[in-house]
Amino acid sequence: MTMNMMSRFDKLILSISILICYNITAQEAIELPKNEILKNITVITTIAQNNISSKNYFKALEELNSAMELAKSIDDKKSIGLINSKIGNIKYQIREYDDAIAHLIMAVDVQRYIEDNANLANTYKTFGYVYMDLKDYDQAQDYFKSARILFKKQDLNSYESETLLASGKIYNALKNYEEAIKQLEASISIAKHNKLNKILSSAYISLGYSESKLGDNKTGIETSYRGFDIAKKNKYPIILKEGLNVLSDLNNQAGNYKLSNNYLKQYIKLSDSLLEVKRENLSAEQHLALTNTTHTELQENQVIDLENINGNSTLDRLTTILSIALITILSLLTLSLYKNNNIRLKSNNVLHKKNSELITAKEKAEIAAKTKANFLSTVTHELRTPLYAVTGLTNMLLDEDPKPEQIQHLKSLKFSGEYLLTFINDILQINKIEANKVDIEPEVFDLKKKIVNVISALRNSAEDNNVKLHLEYDEELPLNYNADQLKISQVLINLIGNSIKFTKDGDIWIRATKLDENDGIYTVRFEVQDNGIGISEEKQQHMFESFSQGSIQINRKYGGTGLGLSIVKGLIEIMKGKIYLKSKLGVGSSFFFEIPMKYTNQIIKETKATYFKDVNEIELSAVKILVVEDNKINQMITKKILNKMNLNCEVVDNGEEAVDMIKTNTYDIVLMDIHMPGISGIEATKIVRTFDKDLTIFALTAVTIEDRMHEFEDAGFTDIIPKPFKQEDFERKLFNALMGDKVEPKVS
Repeated sequence: MTMNMMSRFDKLILSISILICYNITAQEAIELPKNEILKNITVITTIAQNNISSKNYFKALEELNSAMELAKSIDDKKSIGLINSKIGNIKYQIREYDDAIAHLIMAVDVQRYIEDNANLANTYKTFGYVYMDLKDYDQAQDYFKSARILFKKQDLNSYESETLLASGKIYNALKNYEEAIKQLEASISIAKHNKLNKILSSAYISLGYSESKLGDNKTGIETSYRGFDIAKKNKYPIILKEGLNVLSDLNNQAGNYKLSNNYLKQYIKLSDSLLEVKRENLSAEQHLALTNTTHTELQENQVIDLENINGNSTLDRLTTILSIALITILSLLTLSLYKNNNIRLKSNNVLHKKNSELITAKEKAEIAAKTKANFLSTVTHELRTPLYAVTGLTNMLLDEDPKPEQIQHLKSLKFSGEYLLTFINDILQINKIEANKVDIEPEVFDLKKKIVNVISALRNSAEDNNVKLHLEYDEELPLNYNADQLKISQVLINLIGNSIKFTKDGDIWIRATKLDENDGIYTVRFEVQDNGIGISEEKQQHMFESFSQGSIQINRKYGGTGLGLSIVKGLIEIMKGKIYLKSKLGVGSSFFFEIPMKYTNQIIKETKATYFKDVNEIELSAVKILVVEDNKINQMITKKILNKMNLNCEVVDNGEEAVDMIKTNTYDIVLMDIHMPGISGIEATKIVRTFDKDLTIFALTAVTIEDRMHEFEDAGFTDIIPKPFKQEDFERKLFNALMGDKVEPKVS
């Protein structure tokens, strides 16, 4: 036979034969080139696998240890993970569960790191069998489920069928027979399709047991016998033993005592023959114990022989005593080392097991966090869409000269809509802070002017409570900084707004003080002090937690979501700052926060633009806008907002029609909703970009933008307008898109 005619396996066998014939040592093998070492690892692991299949476990362990030495020499992580998994499987087969867990954990760590999903699934499967044997069924089911998911992704149907079979057996053990039947029927379906007779036979036997336990004894016996017959034809001794045991049990349950007894005798006979095979595969620890026993007997015989020696000579007696002492010391040392090794091994296994449990818990927490994020995204979209209608219609009605008695009702409606929107935004912000999705966005601004603007915005609320606001700005503190002014404003609005809410007929002081300066980085201390109701010492411990309120009575009286201070703390920590609280019940409260800010000498010119006020009506009438929106109320609101800006539009209610309209007409701008029947706004935009790269397309959406920004960018949107939107932002984006450099916005 030539080399070309040889099978791949024959070549592997030949390679290992050459290795043995030339007596290459492990050290010499390590000095080979990396690709040769990888070939040797493959050869050795293949032969080890053959020995595992032949149940020659200890020979397989020797080979795998040699392969591990080679794999570690070249840091081949895939081989290290695979070998550890195989060793773990052998340890499971010989019932050395602690060793099995230790090696499987090492395998999982490596395979998860390098994303070796096919082998990781096998490792998870073995883990499941280990915990199944240990009767830790919850852990076993978790591992079988993880293995099944990975097998399904890798299209490894035979292994998926095996894990379903194992899950069904666990449910049988837990007496949850309905769930067992579901798992076993799924296993049978896959096994039939892929002609997996071994799995099929065992699944039928277990399914029959489940059916019988649910009361259909006749069907159960027939189903189990079908599996037993397959095992008998294919000579599967382990499954035959399982079938005999089940058939004996089910026939006994049906009153067929003679047949039950016959099956029981066959079961005992087969069990004895299988036990003989097991005895040939004693574990390494059992071999060690046997060796220690033999050594102890030898030492005892030596002591007896020494004592029987004729002690006429003093030297002989001294030699005898010293020999006995030496043997005793060596025996004690051996025993001590053996016990220490056992203790250390058990401790390591406990640590590995705990580590595995922590990893599983971490994965579950990550899944829960992702589920929570998806839930929030869905809920906020469903809430923002009707809110767009509420706020839009309210603003329209207020602008259309309502009756005097209606104005207050409309203002209350507007306040409620804005309050609900604020609450939704607060929940989203908390979620983003917890997920570390909030970024610093620095820009140049005047700090003193920013604080003055915040105070001005809150002055009406303060006057409603008869509260005076005072600003104290440190003279040593420069005005201009390059920092995230939006987050600083948000923190100040929350803290000052909180003080206004809990202060009546009093004063609030807002202070900005220089604490330190180093290479242009100023540490600025902000303080918001009030003489309101104060906070008890007990409540101060929880004030920065989400949904925290002073008390139920305070919540009912003053309102609020209890999210403001939690957001404040999160934002300050993102800006690398700290926040403190001092308060006394009935006297007042002081909130301090300190943040680093970069000084700049850049001059700032602030202007306020007005859009579409001085644009020629003829120019606006030529503008063509397409609104793509499936919600009839939102269609009407968007159309009215555009008409108010002297802009006309056409409306369609689905993505397919939008694509057709853009193909056959020329538009200056498209306002595209995202969630629609048929194709989504994202899919419609992708289609448009195949034939029109330059058209301005805005995503008019209520989804959580930050979580899906990459999708909008990939689809080809020009910009995004979140719903419900601020009128000024909407006008600015439309003005820039439509007018470009043709008309400058009027500034003041």
